[in-house]
Amino acid sequence: MSIEFEVSDLIPASPDVVYTAWLDSDEHTKMTGGQAKVSAKVGERFEAWDGYIQGKNLELDSPKRILQNWRTSEFEDSENDSLLEILFEAEQDETRIVIRHSNLPEHGMQYQQGWVDAYFIPMKAYFTEKE
Repeated sequence: MSIEFEVSDLIPASPDVVYTAWLDSDEHTKMTGGQAKVSAKVGERFEAWDGYIQGKNLELDSPKRILQNWRTSEFEDSENDSLLEILFEAEQDETRIVIRHSNLPEHGMQYQQGWVDAYFIPMKAYFTEKE
């Protein structure tokens, strides 16, 4: 049985700025605090959080949507990649970032809070400091 969930938060920057930062290795590293090697090209592989997260870009619709295969080092080799959809929606002068995470293994609910702790909280601090 696969697990899915959705989480969202407001980030104090425009969708274009947040989208671009997500797909830039240096900016992704700075906004999360974990080393990242990412790409803005469909079909390219990525790593984030010091190699804990790995995956591949499936679809990129700048600056609105990113679709990726996604897994962590906690996935068993026998477990399929999960599917990560990231939406960037303008909400006044901020971005509503929506994470739709599906096809997760049974231990996958831990990632729901992980998105808040490892992405939303540091991203809000990073983009607040950049203003």
